[in-house]
Amino acid sequence: MKFNRLSKYKIRKIINCFSMDLTATATSELLKLNRKTVNNYFTEFRELILEDSIQKHQKELGIFELDESYFGAKRVRGKRGRGAAGKTPVFGVLKREGKVFVSIVPRCSREELLPIIQGKILEGSTIHTDGWKAYDGLILNGYTYYRVFHHENEFVREKSHVNGIESFWSFAKRRLAKFNGLTDEKFILHLKECECRFNLRNENFAVFMEQLYFKNKK
Repeated sequence: MKFNRLSKYKIRKIINCFSMDLTATATSELLKLNRKTVNNYFTEFRELILEDSIQKHQKELGIFELDESYFGAKRVRGKRGRGAAGKTPVFGVLKREGKVFVSIVPRCSREELLPIIQGKILEGSTIHTDGWKAYDGLILNGYTYYRVFHHENEFVREKSHVNGIESFWSFAKRRLAKFNGLTDEKFILHLKECECRFNLRNENFAVFMEQLYFKNKK
């Protein structure tokens, strides 16, 4: 990205505002900077977060929750359930006591979800899902598998539930609502930012962003 270089002090101020989840408009007014300049930095921060998520990709062993959610316009009348018109399907993998990983998918079919599952979760792990048919047969792929059936008003059965990944969906949708619609190109950046913020919710996000930004500027 090409835009006027700022001092490290000023960049740290922008990073601090970004970490506090201020908008580009509020940041530009607070720091007396051009809004386009702030927007450019915010976009670069999000691109670095996306790249960092890709680089950290690895398979893990543990207990996981899988779920899908749909982002976008309000529900269209007459269109219900998975694949509702005008929405973007997103698949999530959450390691209990660990981190979440999200991926945009064309459809939430078995053919599309299974490669993601096998790319993130080692055989021998335990998986919890709802009753969506795309998860049928996971036990045959080397996983211990439990599910709850939401369509039967079953949400928890002993230790089987997907409450963890659903808490991420709730967090992400609340956060993204303030942007009033995003292009496909921008959506993945903001989605991965939500993933990162959720994963670092008990850590200092500003310190992480400073380290990430300046490490890539050496």
